[in-house]
Amino acid sequence: MKDKFFNYIHELQDTITSKFEAIDGKAKFKEDIWKRPEGGGGRTRVIENGNVIEKGGVNISGVHGKLPDTMQKYFGVEDADFFACGLSLVIHPKNPMVPTVHANWRYFEMYDKDGNIVDQWFGGGQDLTPYYLFDEDATHFHQICKTTCDKHNPEFYPKYKARCDEYFYNSHRNEGRGVGGLFFDYCKTTEDMSMVNWYDFVTDVGNSFLEAYTPIMEKRKDLDYSETQRNWQEIRRGRYVEFNLVHDKGTLFGLKTNGRIESILMSLPPHVQWIYDHHPEAGSEEERLIKILQNPINWI
Repeated sequence: MKDKFFNYIHELQDTITSKFEAIDGKAKFKEDIWKRPEGGGGRTRVIENGNVIEKGGVNISGVHGKLPDTMQKYFGVEDADFFACGLSLVIHPKNPMVPTVHANWRYFEMYDKDGNIVDQWFGGGQDLTPYYLFDEDATHFHQICKTTCDKHNPEFYPKYKARCDEYFYNSHRNEGRGVGGLFFDYCKTTEDMSMVNWYDFVTDVGNSFLEAYTPIMEKRKDLDYSETQRNWQEIRRGRYVEFNLVHDKGTLFGLKTNGRIESILMSLPPHVQWIYDHHPEAGSEEERLIKILQNPINWI
């Protein structure tokens, strides 16, 4: 299973980066091949200063070795080894009318001292973070998520949509990071779902990503915007940074397993603002966005 999924994310990375380069028309992804001293490594691809994409990364990694003490305590195990692989991406467009997007699909195995698999699971999801909210864009993104989920189980979309709203939430701000999407974790063998079934589901979600996001990017990338709107984008990016550094489990896992810091922090946008006690103008589009982020809604 680990080899099968590792091969899949290699191919998916190629597909996604090629599509984003074609849409941008100027910038190309820079590739870094890196190795982790404790075992494994990855292929980081970063794009910057394009016509459409200000900064983005589409990274894959496969790491293995002894599970660090902090993570052994987290999982409640002793003397465990692990293997983890996944694809993680974040795209920060230049135009504030185009939402930021994040996605991640991953697989994890844990072994006893004899090398036997004692636990394994899939996780992942995809979510949208707009700065100016076009309702039809959020609906499109969620519709692709729902259609993909429904092929496997009609209960998946409402369950994983709710988990996404709950997970990507800045509790210290009492607002969501964006308008959500899907979030699933610890997807293990059950009576209804084998690991092969989970593989089929997770790869279907991965394969649907470009269909969910790129039509939005292509529709909004050439819209006019003002300096005031650009400032708002940078203020909201500040909230994105806060979530990733304060709450995100993936960032925490990478830092605690001696992950590659440049790959872990590639999710951070290049231009961000923190304005003291900032509040949008009453009745504005900016205020409407905040109100929706404070109370997640059903887009379908």
